[in-house]
Amino acid sequence: MTNPLDQLITKLTNQIPSTKKRVLKRGEILIYDGSYNQDIYIVNQGCIHMYMMINDQPQSIRFAYNGSLFTAIDSFFGHQANQYIYQAIRKTEIQIIPKSDFDYFISQDQDHLVLWNKVLQLLILSMVERENDLLHSNPKDRLDRVLRRSPQLFQYVPHKYIASYLRMSPETLSRLQKS
Repeated sequence: MTNPLDQLITKLTNQIPSTKKRVLKRGEILIYDGSYNQDIYIVNQGCIHMYMMINDQPQSIRFAYNGSLFTAIDSFFGHQANQYIYQAIRKTEIQIIPKSDFDYFISQDQDHLVLWNKVLQLLILSMVERENDLLHSNPKDRLDRVLRRSPQLFQYVPHKYIASYLRMSPETLSRLQKS
């Protein structure tokens, strides 16, 4: 059985005619911090790096790659300015779904709402796992946890961003991978 996210993405792409495709160049910023953006995005190919600048250093928060769905959560749910930067790590093709079309899609079918709730539950669980990752003080434990949860991460994301995501230096990540 396919997972709820795959089911939702299939339904969205097949049932919302206003979905637009966009290709981002490597390094292109899709969403700036301080902006207000409620669209939903599906990554068809490539990778999006979500980060926040702290002391002039990018601090990686999440990644979205092939088959991922993402949105600026603070704008989408909280109706407030976005706090993160969403940038293409490499050439990335996305589909864009306006919030109004998504809301209509959800309201028209109870099964769509149930599916969306399942996807939200998975998102909340992944955010809790991420918080647990950050609470582990041992860098090796953080690396092991992310490899178990997202082994494909190393296929899509450069090591410097993974190191930032794991809150360690690129040198520490390299050393841990060799051991």
